[in-house]
Amino acid sequence: MIIEQITDSGEKQTVVRKILESLPEWFGIAQAREEYIKNSANEVCFAAREGNKKPVGFLCLKETGKDTVELSVMGVLREYHRKGVGRSLFESAKSFLKKQKEYSFIQVKTVRMGMYEEYDVTNRFYLDLGFKEFEVLPGLWDENNPCQIYVMSL
Repeated sequence: MIIEQITDSGEKQTVVRKILESLPEWFGIAQAREEYIKNSANEVCFAAREGNKKPVGFLCLKETGKDTVELSVMGVLREYHRKGVGRSLFESAKSFLKKQKEYSFIQVKTVRMGMYEEYDVTNRFYLDLGFKEFEVLPGLWDENNPCQIYVMSL
């Protein structure tokens, strides 16, 4: 498995689209999915690739404040779940951010634990990476999808 930064805007959008469209449990709302794809063109993105260069996962980062960057979107093809791809993507992104020395914190938003089984897995993944619960914003998305914000010091 190779983790590399994607710098071409078109390639970022192609990789993000391919993977998000394969994960309807998390990215089934077309409008939101298209927004992630569009925004990825201007974000720092990493791809996990198999030996044949096939993208199997990605992670994108965006600045949200003077001292904070957000893991804005991440996806791993289902057949690669629970195989360390997401952790490798995150560790590569975190290492990149530490070298930049521009940010003090990284945050991520997801649906609060206890709402949906798929998102409970996502919450546990972020907690296992070392993120800490910061805040729940019940109305950011909608009442059925309260937003859990996690943070980590870089």
